[in-house]
Amino acid sequence: MAFGSSAAVDRPSATVTDPIRVMVVDDSVVVRGLIGRWIDEDPALAVVASHRNGKLAVDDVARSNPDVVVLDVEMPEMDGITALPLLLKAKPGLVVVMASTLTRRNAEISLKCLSLGAADYVPKPESNSGVTTSADFRNEVIQKVKALGQRALMRAGRGGASPAPRAYAPAPTSSAAPAGPARSFAPSQPRMAAPTTSAQLRSYSSVTPRVLLIGSSTGGPQALTKLFGEIGSAIANVPVLITQHMPATFTAILAEHIPKAAGRRAAEGVHGEPLMPGRIYVAPGGKHMVIGKQGAETVVLLNDQPPVNFCKPAVDPLFDSAVPLFGSAILACVLTGMGHDGAAGAKRIADGGGSVIAQDEESSVVWGMPGAVAQAGAAAEILPLDQIGGKIMRILGGRR
Repeated sequence: MAFGSSAAVDRPSATVTDPIRVMVVDDSVVVRGLIGRWIDEDPALAVVASHRNGKLAVDDVARSNPDVVVLDVEMPEMDGITALPLLLKAKPGLVVVMASTLTRRNAEISLKCLSLGAADYVPKPESNSGVTTSADFRNEVIQKVKALGQRALMRAGRGGASPAPRAYAPAPTSSAAPAGPARSFAPSQPRMAAPTTSAQLRSYSSVTPRVLLIGSSTGGPQALTKLFGEIGSAIANVPVLITQHMPATFTAILAEHIPKAAGRRAAEGVHGEPLMPGRIYVAPGGKHMVIGKQGAETVVLLNDQPPVNFCKPAVDPLFDSAVPLFGSAILACVLTGMGHDGAAGAKRIADGGGSVIAQDEESSVVWGMPGAVAQAGAAAEILPLDQIGGKIMRILGGRR
């Protein structure tokens, strides 16, 4: 297939055995060609169209019928932020992944696009040579297109047989149940999540939390905005620490946006700053954020250690660091995201007596991270996003 100019590919209508259909939209012929070739090399994916600007993409989306669009931010004639709502209107349910270089302006636009309906973004190297040589960019494009595309196919009934409903069972209540990690509970409300193998649930800690920890990735910015719009008034007495998988420029902007939803001060964590109740600390991109002691104070600590679970920042180091300091007074939440980062740390929190809430499959953009927490048996509850805020508020208020 030639990618030298705007092009569409005639393909038969999709069936349940079809690959994920992808449209690539970028004004650079080099970028279109590379991404298109990467996609076509994967048997689970197929390029159905390639366009040099947003207008051509919008005009063609009904005919080419993609499942996923990889959409550049900056293009002549019609840029990505202009094309996005038109693409979504032309094909409701379309998955759009924004691609942008790591300038502050483009990061702002990418986060704005998430609020307008884009599913995710991929940071793009600034030069064509960088695109050509970046294994990270190639891997991220393919992973996100596959994960988000498969989710879209499942929801449209084109992803094969639907999975059997997943039952989330409370921990055993017999006297033979292990102490601590398998504490029993008397649920005060239904504890079934949306349909999605079975997973054991832990009991909630009886201790009022003294810290709230949140981990998220794909779909996280949208989920965080919704969550903090609900819990902002309830976090006056606890510090809140967030690890969201993002590069540096993006985490800085995310930290600037959260106060608008929460009505609370938020900023990227600074090495050595004390934890203060009512403050929100965001792990800066490219650094791991943990907590520790300096004298009598509990402080934020940043480090430049290698990626964990292929992520930097990663959720597991934050969760791990909190266990010896807060123990059963930890409330953690793992939101939508690809991969399994946070699952090991969540299990350590639960084993130490703390409480972990996982977002359910139906409300997650990708049920990777929260699903891994559920399968690890670390969650006290698995809830839709629209129920997590209320639950956190009740727990912070001393109720269950």
